[in-house]
Amino acid sequence: MARRLDVTGADGVRLAAWDFTPGAAPQAGPGVLLLHGLMGHAAHWSPAVSRLVEAAARPGASPHRPGHPRTIALDQRGHGHSDKPPAASFTREAYVADAAAAVEQLGLGPVTLIGHSMGALTAWQLAAERPDLVHALVICDMRASALGAASQREWRDWFRRWPTPFASLDAARRWFGEEDPWVERPNPARGAFFAEVMAEHPDGWRPVFDPEQMLTSRETWVHDAHWESLAQVRCPTLVVRGLDGELGRAEAQEMVRVLPHGAYAEIPDAGHLLHYEHPDAWREAVGPFLNGVLTS
Repeated sequence: MARRLDVTGADGVRLAAWDFTPGAAPQAGPGVLLLHGLMGHAAHWSPAVSRLVEAAARPGASPHRPGHPRTIALDQRGHGHSDKPPAASFTREAYVADAAAAVEQLGLGPVTLIGHSMGALTAWQLAAERPDLVHALVICDMRASALGAASQREWRDWFRRWPTPFASLDAARRWFGEEDPWVERPNPARGAFFAEVMAEHPDGWRPVFDPEQMLTSRETWVHDAHWESLAQVRCPTLVVRGLDGELGRAEAQEMVRVLPHGAYAEIPDAGHLLHYEHPDAWREAVGPFLNGVLTS
């Protein structure tokens, strides 16, 4: 079971971090920080963490020093068990400052950052701005191009169609996995993903996040491209996409070309939630890269 750690983020926002490192004793020194995507939470990394620490095992570790790097997942502001203050900032700068605070306060640097979707954007922006804190980077299914204003309107309309409150977790799981108009074919993993971020209220089940805060959080990649910051990342970086995900192959390969030390991997049959839906295939895709950067 993961152990909770508290972090103070930008503007004093309280953040929950979760230590997934095998063994009871915390370790000092460079580690791994996992950053979930928009609407996610740290526990969404759970299916992949056991594979991750297996892939990241340091060969030749002594019995007196654990063979795995410290592995932490952060609930980003507005998500999971972290604070969701109405007046808080949900800018790119705030998310990046929070990630830097987690690395510094938990003593993880120089860290290997693994980010999914929005968390991947946060990760590469931190790597660009604070290269002293980041040793290596894994970008999971996140675009560098702007999505356009129409995307934000579609998301706002989508949030309005949610039939909240849900009568039960099963109802939430069924809607997101089968009944949501955005679902082309039944997707149980998607249903499970969203069921995990529901909380019970007197009238039923609602998301733990504020949809308006989520819309604010995604504005910067709706209206702005992030190629310039990507090109400033100097550490080894792996770009991973699901074959049916949101990051197209051509854009992913262009991201690898722009990165000074970029590499590419893709996961067949995976969609946007690649690490959650296909943790074994995800481990096979990222394992060789992690073995290289965590033992160098």
